[in-house]
Amino acid sequence: MTKRILIAGLGLIGGSIALNLKEYTDHYLIGYDINQKTLSYAIDKQIVDQVSTDFEAIVTTVDVCILAAPVSKTIKLIEQIKQLKFEKTILITDVSSVKTNVMKIAESIDQAQVTFIGGHPMAGSHKQGIEAAKSHLFENAIYILTPTKTAAEEAISELKSLLSTTKATFITLDAEEHDEMTSVISHFPHLIASSLVQQAKTWQQKHDKIPRLAAGGFRDITRIASSDPSMWQDIFFQNKNVLARLLDDWINEMKNLKNLLDTNDKVSIYHYLEEAREYRDGLDKTKRGAIPSFYDLFVDIFDQPGAILKVIGLLAEQEISIKNIEILEIREGITGVLRISFVSKEDQLASHRLLIQNGYETMIED
Repeated sequence: MTKRILIAGLGLIGGSIALNLKEYTDHYLIGYDINQKTLSYAIDKQIVDQVSTDFEAIVTTVDVCILAAPVSKTIKLIEQIKQLKFEKTILITDVSSVKTNVMKIAESIDQAQVTFIGGHPMAGSHKQGIEAAKSHLFENAIYILTPTKTAAEEAISELKSLLSTTKATFITLDAEEHDEMTSVISHFPHLIASSLVQQAKTWQQKHDKIPRLAAGGFRDITRIASSDPSMWQDIFFQNKNVLARLLDDWINEMKNLKNLLDTNDKVSIYHYLEEAREYRDGLDKTKRGAIPSFYDLFVDIFDQPGAILKVIGLLAEQEISIKNIEILEIREGITGVLRISFVSKEDQLASHRLLIQNGYETMIED
């Protein structure tokens, strides 16, 4: 049955959901945003069927509402929803990466016609805005659901069915455990990445060649610091209590690590690094985590025009699907290395054999 679906917030996430639903369903899509340029783009590119700048007027006319605004704005929209009168049933969800504050206000909605199920698709991009939206953005990603206490199983199943075309993997959590876990593997690492960049900036005053050396590992570990500051400011303060606890843990961890260095405890340092390596490598073996963990193949290539195209062309001829490709500028002192990621072990091994047969040096990390 065709539904009227409102997507409130047409940024990267909201735009990607709209593109996916437009491509795979016949639902009638309405886009709400405060940015007129964004709404014009959405209509021009046929991402939605209708646009609106009046949230309160349009939300009471739809069957489903997906709140895809920043966390603080989403909370304000829920506050507006609380004051409205709904004549028909509506299923409301959101995409916020912090859930406790969102679910607290959602639980206070006292209307029998309204069902709220929190959501968080754990996918993104280094680009922002509707121009960066992709219909396949959520494929193989973890999509967390945090239902309110009154949300029926049928409503949860309905939401999963609606979003099934995203090909995401759904997991149900409560808001508190969601915020703690995403803080550990997403929010806090962003904070640390930004602090590492700030440290490099400070040391550049003494060593002006630092930017020329900032490649390889440093660029990998700090890449997320290039994300939208306003978005992450919102996330940090919406989840500040958990992040404050993690900062206390981190400070104690660094003090202990410094003590190992000060006391010249080489044995403990070795075990510390070994345990970290084993745990990190174990994350890849699950293949179901929110951290992108796929089957990687490293390929040495010559630094010349068309080198990457030749490698990708060989794989394309054999209809081998690539999940991700990255150029590693420095890897153990060797320049010109591609890291190609595959969804399956079979594709990884087939690519390994194919490229070796065509004269390439490749390596698989177990």
